[in-house]
Amino acid sequence: MKKLSLLLCGCMVHFLSFGQVAPAGLSIIPEPVKAARFAGQFLLPKRVIVEAGAQPEVAGVSAYLKKKLSTAPGSTVTIKTVAPTASIRLVLNKTADTLIGKEGYKLSVKAKKIVIRANEAAGLFYGVQTLMQLFPSEIESIEPVKNVKWAAPCVEITDYPRFAWRGLMFDVARHFFTKAEVKQYIDAMVKYKFNLLHLHLTDDEGWRVEIKSLPKLTTVGAYNVKKVGQFGTFTPPAADEPRTYGGFYTQDDIKELVQYAKDRFVDILPEIDVPGHSLAAVVAYPELSCTPGADKYVVNSGEPFMNWNGPHNTAIVDNTLCPANENVYTFLDKVVTEIAQLFPFGYIHMGGDECAKNFWEQSDAIKALMTRENLKTQQEVQSYFEKRLEKIVESKGKKFMGWDEIIEGGLGPNAAVMSWRGIKGGIEAAKMGHEVVMSPTTFAYLDYMQSDRVNETKIYATLRLSKSYEFEPVPDSVDAKLIKGGQANLWTEQVYNIRQAEYMTWPRGMAIAESVWSPKEKKNWNYFFGKVEKQFNRFDEAETKYAPSVYDPSFTAVRNPDNTLKITLTNEVEGLDIYYSFDNSFPDRFYPKYTGPIDAPKDATTLRVITYRGKKPIGRMVTMPLSELNSRIK
Repeated sequence: MKKLSLLLCGCMVHFLSFGQVAPAGLSIIPEPVKAARFAGQFLLPKRVIVEAGAQPEVAGVSAYLKKKLSTAPGSTVTIKTVAPTASIRLVLNKTADTLIGKEGYKLSVKAKKIVIRANEAAGLFYGVQTLMQLFPSEIESIEPVKNVKWAAPCVEITDYPRFAWRGLMFDVARHFFTKAEVKQYIDAMVKYKFNLLHLHLTDDEGWRVEIKSLPKLTTVGAYNVKKVGQFGTFTPPAADEPRTYGGFYTQDDIKELVQYAKDRFVDILPEIDVPGHSLAAVVAYPELSCTPGADKYVVNSGEPFMNWNGPHNTAIVDNTLCPANENVYTFLDKVVTEIAQLFPFGYIHMGGDECAKNFWEQSDAIKALMTRENLKTQQEVQSYFEKRLEKIVESKGKKFMGWDEIIEGGLGPNAAVMSWRGIKGGIEAAKMGHEVVMSPTTFAYLDYMQSDRVNETKIYATLRLSKSYEFEPVPDSVDAKLIKGGQANLWTEQVYNIRQAEYMTWPRGMAIAESVWSPKEKKNWNYFFGKVEKQFNRFDEAETKYAPSVYDPSFTAVRNPDNTLKITLTNEVEGLDIYYSFDNSFPDRFYPKYTGPIDAPKDATTLRVITYRGKKPIGRMVTMPLSELNSRIK
């Protein structure tokens, strides 16, 4: 009846549903809880007045909005506390709207006025992000853009997040990323309403945060030898090669990053990864190791130092802190004291993953500890370590968090678990009553290849965009209240620069964003990907790199009786055509079109393919050696 009344008033209403193709100009990621589009549009005036009230917490939101509207459109933006003639109003509710909570908002765009209402400033900020996605993609340009009609469609949107924890993890330890680059990463993530940046600050390749009471962590532990190529396969550096590659954040840098993130309603979760992944710390302070000769170790530069084969990791050099050494706990108390003072967020992540125990097994000190504490296994040794560390973290007023390995051997009483080896560890922790954040490799590991390995930086697994979009943080078998949310993780062993970090994050980050913000029932792959393609235009304008891997086909092959290959090509998205060649030339749409499994000619060596949408090439030219396909047949 309401819809009929609106129609009679002359307004065309389009209620978005998850099965529709996104209407032109309304491709919002993450999908709002409720959105309706009406006839008409708001035209951004050359002189914009923004009414933002007098509350100091709104000032950052209005400043952000002013910069966006004045940069690409070139509008003159004036912020006022009270302005009856304002074209844009940012309103904090005097009486809380219980539906939208702390981070939700209501956005109304009409022909003459835009109003964003929220209970808290964070909601206003997320309303602004949605508003930006209603304007043309050129709004993301960092330079003035002319000859654009700066119009937003008339809409009514009610929106709020499904989860409070919506995170991205950025590994700044394997390769160092500057303060400016971390800010750049934050600027991209907030557009999709992420509110948690997990910084992986320490690892075998570098210690990245200044601890004033332990200066060698950064003077020694923050630098290695620069190597370029396939990380993990490098030759050991010579003794005379300069150890000048790397860097660290001073405590002033950290304070600046924390404030920068806070201004964008992002918390920063620090991670200090112990007792494994600690080679940089051991090199700085060899007395922290159980193993004689640790004073000869060097910070890893990408040369092999672990054996990852078999059911348990074994170390070639001992990259662990020694749980039997009381000095280790004194060391960690100093580290955690300073970290707790630097990062206001209520949690500190202390790692706990992939801890090799083969050197512990040989240690007399560990054997004595096991006897004294009645520990039966090396997993219980790590549990002893984790429980002591949990008390240190809690003594600083923080909540202890670790990767799901901390469950093995016995979980500490109050520990929160980040589940990465699938969701099994998260389920187990939740059933024990512990808080859980889901970040499973299955859906959320952004270091994984995004298409076939002939196109991507080689790593041990592939994660397609469509698979990332299947991420569901709450398993059916657990109390949903214990699942704080989810996040995606970008490990950077093979990521050497910020452009590659962006390439690996986007568009898969959008899939994770929608999984942790939007209602579960509103998710639909085809609808989502239609929106993603609109976002690609925005990335182009912002000069932010993203992966076009979703347009690359997948390859599978079987061997024919005559020993030739029968090859199947599969597109990840609908509506694309694949053209191919076996004659070493580069196909276009005048070449054979793929319609079903194809037989490779007997003496052919190379298959090349390219995807088109209609008459336009949309995918990359992919060169697949037939020897590569042969090698995959078991």
